[in-house]
Amino acid sequence: MNRDDVFPDLTDVAAGDPSHGATNDADVTIVVCATCRDESGSDAHPRAGTVLAGDARRAAGGTVAVRTVDCLGNCKRRLSAALLRKGGWSYIFGDLTTASGADLVTGARLLSESADGLIPWRGRPDCLKRGLVARIPPLDMLKDIP
Repeated sequence: MNRDDVFPDLTDVAAGDPSHGATNDADVTIVVCATCRDESGSDAHPRAGTVLAGDARRAAGGTVAVRTVDCLGNCKRRLSAALLRKGGWSYIFGDLTTASGADLVTGARLLSESADGLIPWRGRPDCLKRGLVARIPPLDMLKDIP
């Protein structure tokens, strides 16, 4: 899966006009690691990551895209998810619980409303403060080595 597969074509988005820099919840996608196990390491199905994805979908109520991936490679931090914003920073979080779905949706909404493409610290749920693993810049912000 690449970034183009994750983000919808924003020309069809009714809320906000992408040509004027407006953002909306469709600009952000929550990606949950569906194969993450709970803190016990159990192989039971459904896996804790799948349960978290379901919780995020319920909390989003169709306003934020929630997708899954088989592995985010963050196994030592257990339940993991990412927030991806088209043209903005992407975030990876770990140490989540199966009930962190609403917090992921809050983070996605904060990210979609952010003028600079970053999730503001103020208003960010605690699990998205403590569980931050990485922040990845958009490609157009990268600089060549002189």
